Amino acid sequence: MQLSFTEENYLKCLYHFTAEIGCSSTNTKNISIELNVKPATVTSMMKKLKGKCLVDYEKYGKVSLTDSGKNTAVQLIRKHRLWEVFLVEKLQFSWDEVHEVAEQLEHIQSTKLIDHLDAFLGHPETDPHGDPIPNPQGNIKHLDRRNLTEAQEGELCELVSVDDSHSDLLLFLHEMEIHLHSKMVIRRKIAFDGSLLVQLEKGQEIMLSDKMASQLMIR
Repeated sequence: MQLSFTEENYLKCLYHFTAEIGCSSTNTKNISIELNVKPATVTSMMKKLKGKCLVDYEKYGKVSLTDSGKNTAVQLIRKHRLWEVFLVEKLQFSWDEVHEVAEQLEHIQSTKLIDHLDAFLGHPETDPHGDPIPNPQGNIKHLDRRNLTEAQEGELCELVSVDDSHSDLLLFLHEMEIHLHSKMVIRRKIAFDGSLLVQLEKGQEIMLSDKMASQLMIR
């Protein structure tokens, strides 16, 4: 089925709510906020995607992906994350530069190209930000990780993934020499606003806001 870039982006957005966040469904309001479009625009798109059997949608009701819609979204995520690996490992892009470029490349339709790309890269399991890469069948490996905001004072943590949609955050982490597999100790949790004082491997201490910590996953 040939889909427009916009249709594919809506499917990815729905997957974010119904799979990555863990909700069984979402609504048009959440989608309009996430994609920064008018609710009426979302409603129109949901009707179109329902007509293509990619979403289950009822007017003023919940929205969820069909099996076909979920498979399409997962394959988009697979392509996106493989392209990020290629850009970082083979073209020396930094991890804060690749998200927007991969957003463009993920819409390439050739399955053969993506399978060859996967093999060329040695079948990586995670992208440069630590997120799991779906296999050709659409299966995603479960990773043992939790949010940094859940860490307790005195706990030693290892950074295993970062939200790749915030380039400013990735730049800050790079400047602080914080990368995947960096270790840190939680020295203090500030009750007032949830910010964290953490000590890095070289001994320096930095303060992370609750908003920033919520974008970091640890084990």
